[in-house]
Amino acid sequence: MNSFTVDVVGIVGVAMVLATYFLLQSEKIDAKGFLYSFLNFLGALLIVYSLLYNWNLASFIIEIVWVLISLYGLKKWYRNKKQNAFNDNI
Repeated sequence: MNSFTVDVVGIVGVAMVLATYFLLQSEKIDAKGFLYSFLNFLGALLIVYSLLYNWNLASFIIEIVWVLISLYGLKKWYRNKKQNAFNDNI
């Protein structure tokens, strides 16, 4: 993949993470909702992808942690959704 394409992928990831943060601050999305964790996860993955081509250890570490925290948020969201569905059926 050429350098320009890799940069575009990384920039799209940055835009996603920043847009997600803005949506959270402007109260358009819920921090406990699916969309918040999913967009952070996807944005961080795109940034990680670009970092594999344009290496920066510090940035790589923060993005991997961002991915893991976002996965944790998605897991919590799924568990809560599953628990709420179970409670609704009781």
